Amino acid sequence: MTLEPERTDAVLAAIARRIAAADHLTPETEDDLLIALSRVAVAALESQAASIALFDAPSHRLVFRAAAGPAAGDIVGVSIDPETGLAGYAFTTGQPLAVADVSTDPRFERAVAEASGYVPSSLLAVPIVGPVETIGVLEALDGRRGAFSLHDIDIATAIASAVAAAVARQQLAHDASTVLAASLRDLATGAADDGSIDDLVARATADVASDDDPTWALAERIARLRDVDPDAVALAIDWLDALLRHRGDGTQRGAT
Repeated sequence: MTLEPERTDAVLAAIARRIAAADHLTPETEDDLLIALSRVAVAALESQAASIALFDAPSHRLVFRAAAGPAAGDIVGVSIDPETGLAGYAFTTGQPLAVADVSTDPRFERAVAEASGYVPSSLLAVPIVGPVETIGVLEALDGRRGAFSLHDIDIATAIASAVAAAVARQQLAHDASTVLAASLRDLATGAADDGSIDDLVARATADVASDDDPTWALAERIARLRDVDPDAVALAIDWLDALLRHRGDGTQRGAT
């Protein structure tokens, strides 16, 4: 079965739009996971609150993405200079710290705490370390058992590792969908050729660390497109279109 060129272009464009729409949902999914890990930190550290701030490269700011606990306040969405405050210290130095009395520490940014609606007495901050660099900071406020201990730092560091893994998985999924969307758009517009596919694969795999990363499999399949029989590509596109219609019908039935 061979699809007309206009139909092929329409199907490819529709798939690309669906992938682009899914990209907009990714931050919400990621934040839900970060909130859950913040709650784990509150429970494990017996703290009044815990928060996760991630470094945003375009703005060069640490942005608080999630928080939990009765004293979490309004910290989510607040951004700070990555070189200031106790969070900034943990981020820039890569060193964890526990401060028993923040009022005596000149690094403490009271204005940020006041903006969140809660000023802590004690604070723990550990860096969130990704595969290549530090990507953020996990903080806990006011342990119910008193000042935070070295054991608390160990627990917080373990939770921060889980945060780093979650962020890495989300980034990999986002990168893979971006690569696929770009390739589909190129195919839909007729812009794809051997050179552009090779460049696409090179960009897709530039930052992949290990052979078992899913992006390798995706890149390999994209690279094979130039060697595939056009009729086979058309058949695969037709199957994808049928699958999308089936999923759409199922979603509508489930919503009624």
